[in-house]
Amino acid sequence: MKIPEGYQHVMPYLIIENAVGFMGFMKNVFGAKEVLNIPRSENLIMHAEVKVGDSTIMFADATEQFKIQPAGMFIYVENADETYATALRVGASALSPLADQEYGRSGGVTDPHGNVWWITSPRSE
Repeated sequence: MKIPEGYQHVMPYLIIENAVGFMGFMKNVFGAKEVLNIPRSENLIMHAEVKVGDSTIMFADATEQFKIQPAGMFIYVENADETYATALRVGASALSPLADQEYGRSGGVTDPHGNVWWITSPRSE
């Protein structure tokens, strides 16, 4: 099996409202790079892809045929405190406060599109 270059074995595919807004959230909070954006109309996305590090997230606007399907995701970042604060500043709501865990510093937010993010910085050794 040959997976196309730049893709992984498993990639989340989110069906959400306001995919254009989600693209902005991903860029502002996680520094995502837009890879692909196929519009359905001026304000709707039929299919889009962003990269965060080496991970691809695919997403599209919900339709009558394809209902909303948000996800819960765990993401490693350089600085959980800064990223968590940025997420809240651009419209996410706090789900779980930041705390030191055995695996690193972690806290949860729900983005404005219904996805849950467990924002985590790995423990320093």
